[in-house]
Amino acid sequence: MIKRNQLILGEKTYKTITEDIVSLLERFPPRRYFAALASAKVLFLVYIVAMGATTLYGMGLQGVNSPVGWGVDIITFVFWIGIGHAGTLISAVLFLFRQKWRTSIARTAEAMTVFAVMVAGTFPILHTGRPWLGYWLLPYPNQRGPLWVNFRSPLLWDVFAVSTYATVSMVFWYIGMVPDLATIRDRAKHPVRKLIYGILSLGWRGTARAWNHYEIVYMLLAGLSTPLVLSVHSIVSFDFAVSGLPGWHATIFPPYFVAGAIFSGFGMVVTLMSIIRYLVPTFKDYVTIDHMESMNKIIMATGLMVGYAYGMEFFIAWYGGSPYEGFVFLNRAFGPYGWAYWIMVTCNVLIPQIFWWRKARRTIAIMFVVSIFVNIGMWFERYVIVITSLHRDFLPASWGMHVMTIYDFGALFGSFGMFFTLFLLYLRTLPPIAIAEVKPVLGVGREGGHHA
Repeated sequence: MIKRNQLILGEKTYKTITEDIVSLLERFPPRRYFAALASAKVLFLVYIVAMGATTLYGMGLQGVNSPVGWGVDIITFVFWIGIGHAGTLISAVLFLFRQKWRTSIARTAEAMTVFAVMVAGTFPILHTGRPWLGYWLLPYPNQRGPLWVNFRSPLLWDVFAVSTYATVSMVFWYIGMVPDLATIRDRAKHPVRKLIYGILSLGWRGTARAWNHYEIVYMLLAGLSTPLVLSVHSIVSFDFAVSGLPGWHATIFPPYFVAGAIFSGFGMVVTLMSIIRYLVPTFKDYVTIDHMESMNKIIMATGLMVGYAYGMEFFIAWYGGSPYEGFVFLNRAFGPYGWAYWIMVTCNVLIPQIFWWRKARRTIAIMFVVSIFVNIGMWFERYVIVITSLHRDFLPASWGMHVMTIYDFGALFGSFGMFFTLFLLYLRTLPPIAIAEVKPVLGVGREGGHHA
């Protein structure tokens, strides 16, 4: 029998696991936490100012123009939707495959999904230039005659796909927390705190019948979430693929986008887990180097898939025989935006190959730097797809350039402020590790414990 490494380090008991995780919510935060929260809030303020000004004065403040009608808002929307993939993948897919290493990171990965989708959802609405009319995206009954949304438009499919994904992900995240919320309620001493967590825990008593119902619901939600991992970014890719524009009209886009989303999502999970290990040293016993190594292996595998997709795009352009298609890809690599293309290739294909070395996969500093490069590279991937196809299409007379303005940069960097503000607040209000799921794997790898 193959002996597994321990999934939880240290001489932990059921009691110490509860105290380690719940005490994060019960103790006063250290200074480093407030420093991180203040930094995130400053960036969030930048986002509010940039997007508020754009809403007030119009999209002309950003770099969009004719012919580049889609700019940073759509690029960043696709980027954040991709980030949201790893959470559901880790939590739902690995749960169905009974991968026990997921237990320590699943809760935070799910939270990452929820916050990433929330950030992503703001961009298409603001990109319309009239966010106060955002409800027009929904097929609601109205009194204005046959005024319905265009059901043949992939942009409407986005509305359904993203909202479904966000709803299921939030329900899945919340249901998984119910037993842990009851634990916090039972330990609470302040009546207001007890009341809030009592309401959130839905009257959980931990009876055998409650556990039975809980596990059935959790498995059903995991089964419901799994196809959404594949569907949501496939549908986002249809925004491009169903058009007739060279560089977008490609059947490889759905699997290419899904692989890229998982790639960037795991990159962000590694970033967040590295930060958590720094902010909360006790969690190093739960989010171990073995957990991080497993994620790095997935990053390396999906990075190779993305690299394969980059190569296949050139092959398809050549094999298809379309001069417009061939020009677009040569223009991507050697045109005025060639610098962005090579940043994308370097960050997404070349740098993750360092994980072939075991020492690199198990060194926090290296994996943190690589995860940052992965996310930079994936943002540039969307930048390359959007900008290079739009700025030079069929007619040279309509060619143009896209230059990012200060409001574009504010929207891009500020969105990270919104994301990290939500994430840091979550760390202090909800249990960031699934207590009820971690306890059953306590014996894995120990003498006399489970080995499979």
